[in-house]
Amino acid sequence: MRERRRGRRKFARWVSYIPPVTSYSPVGAPYKRSIVITYSELEAMRLVDVEGKTQEEAAMEMGISRKTLWFELKNGRKKVAEAILNGWNIEIRGENYYYRGEHNE
Repeated sequence: MRERRRGRRKFARWVSYIPPVTSYSPVGAPYKRSIVITYSELEAMRLVDVEGKTQEEAAMEMGISRKTLWFELKNGRKKVAEAILNGWNIEIRGENYYYRGEHNE
C-alpha cells in the first residue's frame, strides 16, 4: 500500500556539502533510537548557523523560498536537540536534492 502524503510534493533543493561522516551516536549509551536529518536540513543549518548567511541568502542559494528554508532550519534544529537530549543516534541521509559540490574537503 502506498503511503499518502499531505500537501505539495517536496521539490529538490541545491546542496553544496555532503558530510564525510553520516552517522553519529552517543558514546557509552546503549542504542535507543536513530533520528534522520536530511541533506537539505543540514545544508540550511550549515548556511545559516555556520556560515552566518541570512535566511534570504541561504534560501536563494538552495533554490527554495525563505519560508521553506525556515521549515528546514526548524526541523533540523529540533531533530539535533532531541537527539542530544535523549541520547539518540543521528543519521544524515539525502532525499530529493541537487548536488553542487562546492564545499567538500
